Amino acid sequence: MDAFDDQISWSIAVRILQLFQDYRSAFRSISAGARQRFETAHWQDAEAASQTRIRLYSELVQSSSMALSHEVSSFHSSDWQRVRQHYQHLIQGADDEALAKTVYNSIYRKLAGRIELDDDRAFLTLAPTVSETLASTDVYRFETRLALEVVLERILLSYPFAIGYQDLTRDVALASQRMQREIPALRGSPQLTVSMLRPVFYRNKGAYLIGHLEVEQHRFPLAFAIQRESDGLVLDTVLWNERDLSLIFSFTRAYFMVDLASPAPFVAYLNTLMPTKKTAELYTSLGYFKHGKTVFIDELNRHLRESPDRFEQTPGIPGLVMEVFQLRSFQVVFKVIKDRFPSSKKVTREQVRAAYHLVKTHDRVGRMADTHEFFELRLPTSLFDADLLERMLTIASKNVSLAGDEVILHHVYVERLMTPLNLYLLSCNDTDRRFVLEDFGEAIKQLASANIFPGDMLPKNFGVTRHGRVVFYDYDEICYLTDVNFRALPESDPENVMGSSDAFLSVGEQDVFPEQFKWFLFPEGVNQREFWSRHPEIADSQFWQSVQSRVRTQEVLDIYPYRWSKRLKAAAQPSPEET
Repeated sequence: MDAFDDQISWSIAVRILQLFQDYRSAFRSISAGARQRFETAHWQDAEAASQTRIRLYSELVQSSSMALSHEVSSFHSSDWQRVRQHYQHLIQGADDEALAKTVYNSIYRKLAGRIELDDDRAFLTLAPTVSETLASTDVYRFETRLALEVVLERILLSYPFAIGYQDLTRDVALASQRMQREIPALRGSPQLTVSMLRPVFYRNKGAYLIGHLEVEQHRFPLAFAIQRESDGLVLDTVLWNERDLSLIFSFTRAYFMVDLASPAPFVAYLNTLMPTKKTAELYTSLGYFKHGKTVFIDELNRHLRESPDRFEQTPGIPGLVMEVFQLRSFQVVFKVIKDRFPSSKKVTREQVRAAYHLVKTHDRVGRMADTHEFFELRLPTSLFDADLLERMLTIASKNVSLAGDEVILHHVYVERLMTPLNLYLLSCNDTDRRFVLEDFGEAIKQLASANIFPGDMLPKNFGVTRHGRVVFYDYDEICYLTDVNFRALPESDPENVMGSSDAFLSVGEQDVFPEQFKWFLFPEGVNQREFWSRHPEIADSQFWQSVQSRVRTQEVLDIYPYRWSKRLKAAAQPSPEET
């Protein structure tokens, strides 16, 4: 080996590590700032910080290309092998070793081209590299027979926020009453063991304290949701089952802000609280979406080795822009952009990609599915349905090709599998129908409050999650609500239609007439009666204009990742839907 060449490889490894450390420093600084933004109620700053943190990764990869492309332009495979070896030595035993490997892979592919990864030049092995056990300094621990109210108060006061609670005595009394009413083992003064993560999980206007409770052989996950209101803090709810915790960490929510030196032990702990949630989803929910992709591929490959299931066409009405197929046993769908769109679709491939990027960086308010974007994803040809493969090679040939015994997806989005709303409504019972139609309207209104207009609001473009929540997932016509001109239909007066002013006939590209939603959303039948009796305002242009006004004044609305009935104030106040 030439000593000079080895020195260059060492230098490149060191510089990649420096780039990674700069990225981690910026990531942690933004995350650590969440506490001050929460305490000072600077919600616009919080939204901006979230978007800035998401952009950090692409900026890291871009800066690495600019800094290193000249030096590695003549690199061969053996050169990259040496860089990898040196980099492995440099990061060995670091708290964030796994994240460092993911960053190296991204930079390597940017500099070497999107060639197939191998373990000689990059990192394919995701075996644990640091302890996945929480340190004692990561956890508050309470073991006591004191009254539950006293325990709850001590837990909350263990987190030193700079502002106090409106009425802590009231909050812990309400929480204690609910917990004792619904968890019989808590009645009396049983021996309690409570473990709480010291880092606080921030998102939107909330701060979440996460841990678990042990009592009489029972173990319950715990989440305290604290809201920042104008005159202090309020304990909004306490949650203690896996389903509720899973909704907080949902793939439809913005990423948490939480400062962690090493996320691996925390993700492992969260997995004990939510064992049905994939590890990749948990990394992603904490803002490590690129590492979430790495873990996802590892989980997918392991699943493909162990499962006989095949990729198949996704049920439902075929999309006009995307070709979609699924792996039902892994609960994911794969979406590739078609070669050509029908004339009715006024979008380009670039606009479709921009729409998916918008969703990645925007607050999804629990109503839009997050996606992983992959390039050059390789899957075994033997696992594809023959008709599906032939169809994709015909209508999505720019993004799908064959190489030996592999299907290469040159560009693909991967998303959580959901039941299309139109199919769900065909088979659900009346109770579920009422529930999901109520939630469909709430989804549309909450998206609007987040400055999102779906464009095509047909039920086929929304899905129902395993928790029965309605989520939007077809983004090719998505836009900001404030870019839309909502208009009322003029009265169909023949004299006006023929007149010279004829506002009736003048329709701009961004004009939308909400009254027309009634004609195509649910044109007839029980779904029509049920939906429009609950959400008549969706067909009213004034409703949409009023939401636009609130958005333009930068009003940040309260949208909670749990139902009104879960809130402690629900016992004293009616639901907004009941007023």
